[in-house]
Amino acid sequence: MMNFPFGSGAGRPGYRVACVLAAAVVAAPAWAATDVPVWISLAGHNADAFQSLVKAYNRSQSDVQVKVRTFDTPEALNQALDAAAKSKSLPALAQIGDSHTLEDISQRPYVQPLYALEKTGPLKNVRWFVSSDNAFIHDAKGRLMAFPAMLEVPVMYYNQDAFKKAGLVPATPQRTWMDLQGQLVSLANKGSRKCPLTSDLPVSINLENLAAVNNQLYASADNGLKAKGLPSFSFDVTYVRHLSLMISWVRSEIMVRPDAGMRSVSRFAQGECAVMMSSSGHIGEFNDQRKLHYAVSGLPYYPEVTKVPGNPFVSGAGLWVMKSSKPVTDATAAFLGWMAQPEQAASWYQQTGYLPLTQAAFDTTPPSYYKDLGQWRNLVAVYAGRSAVTGQGFRIHNYPAIRTRFQQILTSALDGQEPAVTALNTATAEGNRLARQR
Repeated sequence: MMNFPFGSGAGRPGYRVACVLAAAVVAAPAWAATDVPVWISLAGHNADAFQSLVKAYNRSQSDVQVKVRTFDTPEALNQALDAAAKSKSLPALAQIGDSHTLEDISQRPYVQPLYALEKTGPLKNVRWFVSSDNAFIHDAKGRLMAFPAMLEVPVMYYNQDAFKKAGLVPATPQRTWMDLQGQLVSLANKGSRKCPLTSDLPVSINLENLAAVNNQLYASADNGLKAKGLPSFSFDVTYVRHLSLMISWVRSEIMVRPDAGMRSVSRFAQGECAVMMSSSGHIGEFNDQRKLHYAVSGLPYYPEVTKVPGNPFVSGAGLWVMKSSKPVTDATAAFLGWMAQPEQAASWYQQTGYLPLTQAAFDTTPPSYYKDLGQWRNLVAVYAGRSAVTGQGFRIHNYPAIRTRFQQILTSALDGQEPAVTALNTATAEGNRLARQR
């Protein structure tokens, strides 16, 4: 069995030059590094952070060389995976998002679950951060299906300078939707007229996590996590009230209509928007913006529905292990084991805004890191503990198609083309139809 040290490669002193050269010729194949191809679809700051970690690992030892290939979109990466499976040229690791239909990934013949690598070697006894009862990239038994490198949660970012300019005291966003509305009016009237509020996650904020944060089920059968019973949607009066409110916000220009692209993120990073609801994975990028003074808060809730806000669903992606030869699998485990060590895991968490890989990564992060990040530490800490049923996640067949349809319906409603009740009746019918489509 090959040995993959975590330290730097050792030389062999005492040999004469001629002997070393001769040995090198004879033994070259034995000393060649094992390549670990990794495919990712990260972009910008987070892609650079990942590349920096890979370079550090490659410098730290000589037995394994991790080679990264970056794709423009997750869709392009998935298409390449399908082609690579046919040509038998798969990578060792690939970034794949959990689309809330875990079986669609785990049943691919070329994928192996991460827990198979945890039995022995560098990943044995790693104490992961996110609780095993969270359905995101965990199977029904709570076992990790993929390396949890890119897990994130939706948060509310706010520009501290914009809040101070508007004279809001305290200079933080309110956690209830109606109280936030009053602040957005003040922000619009006092310096943030072009963009009081924006978002790039309309389905996540206005449907999925409207349920989770208000401690409600998103779908029946315990969000599809029950072994029996097909989940179905039923968007009730809370959703109608909320979508009606969002339509009024767009009409009155205190919210820029949400989009699914990166424009909202760019505008907030440049200081144009006062508030943005988006994924936590932008924290590292925003920390790099020297002129941006921002902090993080939890998503708003309705106190008429719940007294205490719940926790939003975990989303994002993991690094899935492909079936490979034993030397490549061992080398892959060595790299992932190195990533999971406290120093690397803490660095990855702090540089990106993804949830911590391990409990040690969270525990070793100093208080100074959170100094200007508002509620971020508290928002993260809850995911190490057990989740309420409403916040564990959801599993719904054909969900990527469902989310796309929900996106279209929300866009139409927020554009003023149909009232909230009509849009949500359509979403209910379409969602249930697609969930049963085989």
